[in-house]
Amino acid sequence: MRHTHRRNSEKRSMADINVTPLVDVMLVLLIIFMVTAPMLSMGIDVNLPRVKSKSLDLAEEKLILSINENREVYLNKTRLPLQDLNAKLAAIFAQRVDREVFLRADKNVPYGFVVEVMSEIRRAGVDKLGMITEPPEDRK
Repeated sequence: MRHTHRRNSEKRSMADINVTPLVDVMLVLLIIFMVTAPMLSMGIDVNLPRVKSKSLDLAEEKLILSINENREVYLNKTRLPLQDLNAKLAAIFAQRVDREVFLRADKNVPYGFVVEVMSEIRRAGVDKLGMITEPPEDRK
């Protein structure tokens, strides 16, 4: 009788899962993500216009062209004069299959300058030109 009682207690102890290592790992991951998240959002400050549209998946490495309110053009995070834009894009797309550029322009930049930049992008042989915007704020 004692023998069977011991077996039941062994089975019961095997069914208990030790969650302490899991909690430790989760806390470490949480701290890592909390520290790295602010670093990921650093970049050029651009006040984007707000429109209703489908959100854009930027998981892949995309070519993002930014125009800040001072009419400075940035290719990803590198400042670039407008006259050098065509040659730089042509050199980049010589190595790539998908010719896609996403444009972020500050809403205070004049429309004519944005169109001028868009024409330079088109002359470089870009097939797809996407515009990055922010969703509108809910007004109550």
